[in-house]
Amino acid sequence: MPKPFLPYGRQSIDDSDIEAVARVLRSDWLTTGPEVDAFEADFAATTGAGHAIACSNGTTALHLALAGLDVGPGDVCIVPAITFMATANAAIYCGADVVFADVDAQTGLMTPDTLRQAIGRVSGGRLQAVLPVHLAGQCEDMAALREIATAAGAKLVEDACHALGTSWRGQPVGAGDNSDAACFSFHPVKTIAAGEGGMVTTNDAALAARLRRLRSHGIERDPARMEQGQDEPWWHEMQELGWNYRLCDVQAALARSQLSRLDVFAAKRKTLAAAYDAALEGHPVIGALARTPDCDPCLHLYPVRIDFVAAGTDRASVMNRLRDRGIGSQVHYIPVPSQPWYRRRYGNQTPAGAAAYYQRTLSLPLFADMAEDDPERVVAALNDVLGV
Repeated sequence: MPKPFLPYGRQSIDDSDIEAVARVLRSDWLTTGPEVDAFEADFAATTGAGHAIACSNGTTALHLALAGLDVGPGDVCIVPAITFMATANAAIYCGADVVFADVDAQTGLMTPDTLRQAIGRVSGGRLQAVLPVHLAGQCEDMAALREIATAAGAKLVEDACHALGTSWRGQPVGAGDNSDAACFSFHPVKTIAAGEGGMVTTNDAALAARLRRLRSHGIERDPARMEQGQDEPWWHEMQELGWNYRLCDVQAALARSQLSRLDVFAAKRKTLAAAYDAALEGHPVIGALARTPDCDPCLHLYPVRIDFVAAGTDRASVMNRLRDRGIGSQVHYIPVPSQPWYRRRYGNQTPAGAAAYYQRTLSLPLFADMAEDDPERVVAALNDVLGV
């Protein structure tokens, strides 16, 4: 029998997940209710954060975090040039501008040096936030980035959408030791799935309360925080302009069930990544994913660096020929400054490290339901395609 097609990523669903969702469907709650509260409590306990605020997806998590920190017109946010465009878009949604930081050409991550360089290019606005991106599930030097951001008067918001299950210096990503907030995604290709879903973690109680208002139209229902002091049972106050960014109980039930197996998912991803590392050791044209110090990653992606020129081919041909052999792949990411909307706004700002990273990167399949010998299968197919 032919082996199944391997996409670059996919969800892992079992009967416990199905039963968790079915239980909610049989209950009185479908929208935001007790399952969301329970998921938030479990997520805070898992990450070690003081507060966890669930929302509709990773993009809204980023937008909420920046809005809650008062990012607005006249402000500037620093975003790495290699990321999904939502990181930069969240700042634009708030009315702020973006300065793109370069990244390390081997890891795709913003570094202390590239952050300093980006700060030096901030002009015509106040630097309000720095958004390091834990690309593929790896962390930057968070203590150094926090020190630099604080010295510049900026908040630090982690785009941790790839990094649930990762730890840095023994602390889970999202614990908040080196940031004001961290944002997560539960898209099906991420480590846990909610269909769609997101979370913001923070240790700031006032920020957490504000994010809960903002995700639900800016409405406050706690009498202790109301401005007019009404005691009627129906009374609520729209205290600021917010959005409908809520997670529903159906999604929360799935994500909460998945979260209970985070250790299993993380262990499997680490086993698969180690198998890729071994299969690619000493490869003539493929570089395995470079690792960063002090980080124990639960990888969301397994990007490799391929010297397509030395191999005498191009990336599109490699991807198409891999697909013909039952192997999916993807590119993470096209540099955000090169996207047409951002080019029209800022001109072509793609820095050298980001361009070099993009030129050679290709993400290979990595998800929890892969067989342990699938990395060898993928590398064998890649070698066949590359003729090595």
